[in-house]
Amino acid sequence: MARKNALLALDQRARDRGLHEERTVSLRQTLGLPESVQRIECFDVSHTMGEATVASCVVYDRNAMQKADYRRYNIRDVTPGDDYGAMRQALARRYERMTREGGKIPDLILVDGGRGQVNAARASLAELGLNDVSIVGVAKGPERKPGLEELVLEAGGRTLGLSPQSPALHLIQQIRDEAHRFAIVGHRARRGKARTNSMLTEIPGIGAKRRQRLLTHFGGLRGVQAAAVDELAQVAGVSKSLAAKIYKHLHA
Repeated sequence: MARKNALLALDQRARDRGLHEERTVSLRQTLGLPESVQRIECFDVSHTMGEATVASCVVYDRNAMQKADYRRYNIRDVTPGDDYGAMRQALARRYERMTREGGKIPDLILVDGGRGQVNAARASLAELGLNDVSIVGVAKGPERKPGLEELVLEAGGRTLGLSPQSPALHLIQQIRDEAHRFAIVGHRARRGKARTNSMLTEIPGIGAKRRQRLLTHFGGLRGVQAAAVDELAQVAGVSKSLAAKIYKHLHA
């Protein structure tokens, strides 16, 4: 049985590899890219009304997602909601380091978005002298339905629509969806941490040490919110009167 399962797993892996190779070849042909194109990196930006903006970068190389190469970037010093500025910063931070340290530069960059995101990505790369990397925007189609995406090409401001059955589109969707997932996970974690810190730091008498003790003792903000005054007062450094203040603030 173990041998049979191993053979089935190897057979499935071979089929998957063949499918990914077919999709990669289709993408190169669709976009008119050379056969040497293998490494694709995709960027997405996630935030909630401009709050806790996080950009993601995922990597597809050698016909597989390379999770060890994924990166997230907490966007700083950009006007909340400025997706173009966030995209510029994410690419600048990734490729400035790569050019400095001799890292792998991708053959193709996908950005989730339209013409504005493509222009932002190009401007960021141009500042680093990376003018030979192809950039394609993946714009959501009508009603944001999968299969109706438009590819935004740099040359001549053209857009390209592919058949929902296109292997090239399937590969783009796979990479774009992974970038989207990775960005959302990072954004939610950053937003949750910011809100936790905000709720507790607003209470007079709660500094960094007491805040950390409370979160550690109760296993997070929800535990602190669910605690009674007497339970809060059991935390080192929290008096009965301070516990009452904390309870009142969290239940106002």
